[in-house]
Amino acid sequence: MSIVVSGVTKYYGEQKALDNVSFQVKTGEIVAFLGPNGAGKSTMMKIITGYIPASSGSVIVNGIETSADNLEIRKKIGYLPENNPLYPEMYVREYLKFAASLYKTGKSAGKKIDHIIEVTGLAPEQKKKIGSLSKGFRQRVGLAQALIHDPDVLILDEATTGLDPNQVVEIRNLIRETGREKTVMLSTHIMQEAEAVCDRIIIIDKGVIVADEKKDDIYSKIRVPRQIIRVEFDRDPGEPALLTIPNVIITNHIKKNQWLIEAEGKDDIRPAVFSFAVRNNLTVLSLQKEESSLEEVFRHLTSG
Repeated sequence: MSIVVSGVTKYYGEQKALDNVSFQVKTGEIVAFLGPNGAGKSTMMKIITGYIPASSGSVIVNGIETSADNLEIRKKIGYLPENNPLYPEMYVREYLKFAASLYKTGKSAGKKIDHIIEVTGLAPEQKKKIGSLSKGFRQRVGLAQALIHDPDVLILDEATTGLDPNQVVEIRNLIRETGREKTVMLSTHIMQEAEAVCDRIIIIDKGVIVADEKKDDIYSKIRVPRQIIRVEFDRDPGEPALLTIPNVIITNHIKKNQWLIEAEGKDDIRPAVFSFAVRNNLTVLSLQKEESSLEEVFRHLTSG
């Protein structure tokens, strides 16, 4: 295993940020680490990188315990923190050269910098000062810094923050390519990103792991006890009338005559919607059952 987290607990004063957290990540695996704000995601990532210590428990990265030899661990890990601290007065290439020197990449530093600038799309901006870059390009500089020493493990905390849609696609592709040979942990608030990039989903809430599943299994193993129907009528029945349909608990008006209807239970409510339309002299123009999404699973597990 590339990362082995065993019984990690972390206190900030009297506040417990992590509570007996355990999981393992294999080489070549891309894992999404999801959770609400304050759930403990960033704390866990900082402990894995050796940036802060755990109060109890252990983290082993490539056979080395993080508390035993932090410097050795940092040679093996590329880390992009959430706030992406940079030196705004430095030029892009200058900063990457500086970062490469910290990792003692030696005579190959020049070639590595050229390669990283190319794969992260920084070539047009490489002669500019970091402080003059857009937020998206500053994020790319942070990612380039994390990759400059060709680490075995890549820890990315909100890697695509501030990127436009085209840049997001490019960075996701880069993460996929990187994940073929490295271990990647990706923290994100964007559910579509986790679905698009990752092999496995870990969800943490209030410092406790509430789900750890392969991406394709998380929808079937974690059943959400409700269903959502998208329906369009020939005229608007109004919310009070829709709430009379058995098991319906929430309605959301999308646009003219079109509604999202949320119902409790697993019984298909579409027949009830048709019966409702008949009783109220309505014509159903379209009716579609919405598939369960990662966002739906996330809300179900972290809303308590």
